[in-house]
Amino acid sequence: MLVALALALQSHSQNLQLHYDFRHTLDPAHNASNFPTVYFEYFKSQDSGRAFIKPGSFLIKMQADFLGQRNNMGKFFMQVAQSFRFWKPKVFLVAQFSSGMGVTEPKQYSYYISNAYSFGISYPFQWKGGWFNSMLTYTYNALAKPSHDFLYSFYWGKGFWNYKFEFIGDFEVYSLNKNQGDELTKNLEGKWICFFGEPQFWYNLNKHLALGSKINLYYHVLNFDDHFQVYPTIALKYKL
Repeated sequence: MLVALALALQSHSQNLQLHYDFRHTLDPAHNASNFPTVYFEYFKSQDSGRAFIKPGSFLIKMQADFLGQRNNMGKFFMQVAQSFRFWKPKVFLVAQFSSGMGVTEPKQYSYYISNAYSFGISYPFQWKGGWFNSMLTYTYNALAKPSHDFLYSFYWGKGFWNYKFEFIGDFEVYSLNKNQGDELTKNLEGKWICFFGEPQFWYNLNKHLALGSKINLYYHVLNFDDHFQVYPTIALKYKL
């Protein structure tokens, strides 16, 4: 089914990844189990420079974590982003939406990953054979008590040895209300500063298949304890 999904979207850049996450082995106090993850990403870069509205990059990515009982799906996350410009300098406006949900045991503690609507500026550039994109946005987080925040994202990608080896990834720094309008946080004040990163290392076996790892980095994301969490995976990637 997953390969059929990838084959159905054969235009532009896309990849399908299967990861196995070892976070329980590394940090059993905060994680009930290791689990597989399926990740799909579609990316299109378009910037003709001729039309009045000049579209830039389009990105959609979806992630499903199979961390439930019998490896049922326990968490789902998606993100969609589009950049565009009206002027000659290649600084873009960008609009982004993200959302998701999670299932827990017991079920009454299941949760939403709140809808987040972002709008800001994006600057893609190249340097020493690598490509990069720096993005700063205002974000509206649709919590029970809405949160007005900043989000800074940085994306990178670089190939080595004629792209036999690739180092790619992104990280995000953002703010979030401590008081989110629920019983657990109603007496808190101020903002959390959060960090999420996912550097990836890939060895290309051929044109379509790669073996590698993604290092998941969290601070004030999975919980609001003041400690940095680092969870690597082993992975297989199919790309078109």
